Amino acid sequence: MFRTASRSVRATKLRSKTLVGPSRMFSVSAMRAEEPQLNSLSTFTEEENMFRDSVKRFAVDVVGPKVREMDEKESMDPIIIQGLFEQGLMGIETSAEHGGAEASFTSAIIAIEELAKIDPSVSVMCDVHNTLVNTILRKYGTTEQQDKWLPLLSNSKLGSFCLSEPVSGSDAFALQTRATKDGDHWVINGSKMWITNSYEAEIFLIFANIDPSKGYKGITCFIATRDMGVQIAKKEEKLGIRASSTCTLNFDDLRIPAENIIGGEGKGYKLAIEILNEGRIGIAAQMLGLAQGAFDKAVPYTYQRTQFGQPIGTFQGMQFQIAEAAVELETARLLTYNAARRKEEGRNFTKEAAMAKYWASNVAQRVSGSAIEWCGGVGFTRETGIEKFWRDSKIGAIYEGTSNIQLQTIAKFIQKEYS
Repeated sequence: MFRTASRSVRATKLRSKTLVGPSRMFSVSAMRAEEPQLNSLSTFTEEENMFRDSVKRFAVDVVGPKVREMDEKESMDPIIIQGLFEQGLMGIETSAEHGGAEASFTSAIIAIEELAKIDPSVSVMCDVHNTLVNTILRKYGTTEQQDKWLPLLSNSKLGSFCLSEPVSGSDAFALQTRATKDGDHWVINGSKMWITNSYEAEIFLIFANIDPSKGYKGITCFIATRDMGVQIAKKEEKLGIRASSTCTLNFDDLRIPAENIIGGEGKGYKLAIEILNEGRIGIAAQMLGLAQGAFDKAVPYTYQRTQFGQPIGTFQGMQFQIAEAAVELETARLLTYNAARRKEEGRNFTKEAAMAKYWASNVAQRVSGSAIEWCGGVGFTRETGIEKFWRDSKIGAIYEGTSNIQLQTIAKFIQKEYS
């Protein structure tokens, strides 16, 4: 499991540091080594490289054989969910104290990308659980909340992020779900729509307004469990990411203890804004992995399929298309990992996250669509799995902020800089 390997790497680094004597004289080259290193965005730590290898093996060996069946049944195999927990992929940034892998944010992005190369449905399950649910508790939860919920989320309980509603999609803060105080409990009434992971989830972060007169400043985030009375009203039948559950939820007098408020009363809007910026990097990684997965399946075929006496991939027209797709993949990768590194460095990354999500979503649609055409009739069949990547790609331009919302965000930063 990765969580064990990552701790081993950290321990080795710690031991190596203690071997350096306190009286060591530093040469010029040694002093330069202490300066910040200007590495390429394809440079990863030993731990991150180990993480990529571990996730890749799990995705290929465990997820791969079940992709088509899960897609056709529109259901996530419980074995896959269990495997994600056993591999330490459901508490990537969570501390070891709380049962997590205690890895970097970039490690989470790596996991999302690698899983998406095989099945974007599994990837988004891991993404939402880590970048939205876990992150809110890690950043805004009290010590008591973290001690109670993070071990569960790291080891056995799937999480769901409940923000969108029938009347509040892009305008998320127009939500109508209400919470009223009743002694030492809050009572929630309303509904949520398009909620990822909700069919299998056991822990829910629900956003509700406790004082509509304050507008978005009344929005508050609550922790709820399925057994409190969360109702699945409808499970959507979708074009793509079919194995990932997307449901409408109803809350009828859902009673939640007051101690289950995260971040304070009226602070839900702040949590949502900040967390969704991180989540957009996760979706960029999902779309990047999806595009790479389609590319990896289709390109070898073009060198195996012969027409007019030569492999179709050696015709100039095909060469140019493949080369352009490779360039687009690289630009999406650079944007995604640049946003991830900026986030880790504590720098502003909102514009970069929007750029990464917008561009990776576009690239995913184009590359997966081209991959079908490169393989001709074979690519159009379900047997190869290439057409699934194309179906899965469309959601990238819709959830966690539509492409137009991303462009609007980018434009606001440009206006601020130049006006």
